[in-house]
Amino acid sequence: MTLDLAAFARDKGIKYFMISYTDLFGGQRAKLVPAEAIADMQKDGAGFAGFATWLDLTPAHPDLFAVPDPLSVIQLPWKKDVAWVAADCVMDDRPVEQAPRVVLKRLVAEAAKEGLRVKTGVEPEFFLISSDGSVISDQFDTAEKPCYDQQAVMRRYDVIAEICDYMLELGWKPYQNDHEDANGQFEMNWEYDDVLKTADKHSFFKFMVKSVAEKHGLRATFMPKPFKGLTGNGCHAHISVWDVDGRVNAFADREMAFGLSAQGKTFLGGIMKHASALAAITNPTVNSYKRINAPRTTSGATWSPNTVTWTGNNRTHMVRVPGPGRFELRLPDGAVNPYLLQAIIIAAGLDGIRSQADPGQHYDIDMYAEGHLVEDAPRLPLNLLDALRAFDADEGLKAAIGAEFSSAYLKLKHLEWNAYCSHFTQWERDSTLDI
Repeated sequence: MTLDLAAFARDKGIKYFMISYTDLFGGQRAKLVPAEAIADMQKDGAGFAGFATWLDLTPAHPDLFAVPDPLSVIQLPWKKDVAWVAADCVMDDRPVEQAPRVVLKRLVAEAAKEGLRVKTGVEPEFFLISSDGSVISDQFDTAEKPCYDQQAVMRRYDVIAEICDYMLELGWKPYQNDHEDANGQFEMNWEYDDVLKTADKHSFFKFMVKSVAEKHGLRATFMPKPFKGLTGNGCHAHISVWDVDGRVNAFADREMAFGLSAQGKTFLGGIMKHASALAAITNPTVNSYKRINAPRTTSGATWSPNTVTWTGNNRTHMVRVPGPGRFELRLPDGAVNPYLLQAIIIAAGLDGIRSQADPGQHYDIDMYAEGHLVEDAPRLPLNLLDALRAFDADEGLKAAIGAEFSSAYLKLKHLEWNAYCSHFTQWERDSTLDI
């Protein structure tokens, strides 16, 4: 039965709804709608000019309507009279095929047709920085190895605990929070779920973290590599696939190597097969490749991959299989679009199952110390342009995630790359002024 948002508003004391959709670049767009108007909005959607956001549309296109999904509604824990609700984009009574949440929902349906239900958990890392974005917010957070720093996490207790309290209130089942490997960096974890629910929660989490940080006079950033010399922001994804009832883990087989079933290995094979191309989605910004291809950090490791390899319980590879029935994709970064992250995982994995893809040889070595010994594994893209070219050349992956989406994404991301290339930097002046 569909939840009636007007009744929800009356029951919860909601005055306004934020009807929100996520564009191709991960930007969250919303209209603030009075509760008195939500019944019509639930039926017809809130109107937007699609060209005004990062979608491949023009000013001549008709109105884009964001139709709220009532099952996603969340009452803001820090502002109880407002509720956030994720929306699906519609134009001329048809889903907008390039819209990220629409892309994900189509792939969820495709997986279901094959008797599969994908579940994931994400590990979004972020920095708490000064309001102007110039430095980390804690002047005393200076340890060479700051990961799990007890004093540093307690100095930001008010922010971290407030966010965790809200996740507890929302029933997300958060289970740990920690200071991460960079000075000023944190990670908060909650229980895994079906991919659409995980994507909605991930989207809301970013909004919530930024809002709470601002409330405390700080700023939160999920930028992949905001500070030279420090570990960047990853967004590792833990992936498992179940039967349609969500009861039997189709990836788990304790008799097989790594506890991965034959089907699980082919799903992993799809991730490995398409790795260089899917980096265009999982690592979507110019800055992303300063995390992937970073030199040694002050803590001693980047904790990010630069080569297409997989392993058992070893964090120096692109994919880690920490236990039976699941694996961790360590490629995505903090800039990843929450919906496209889940969509590209399903697209690559389903293609792997259909093509019986072999993930190839696994490596047990420390890739940071001995990666040079691996000669036959592809390097991940060195920059966004290389990733876009790899994605454009991967016809199978483009078809799996959707031709309309792929065309729109490539068009807008190439424009972004060209804008970056036309930007003059101080480095250029420092390096070439006297040549």
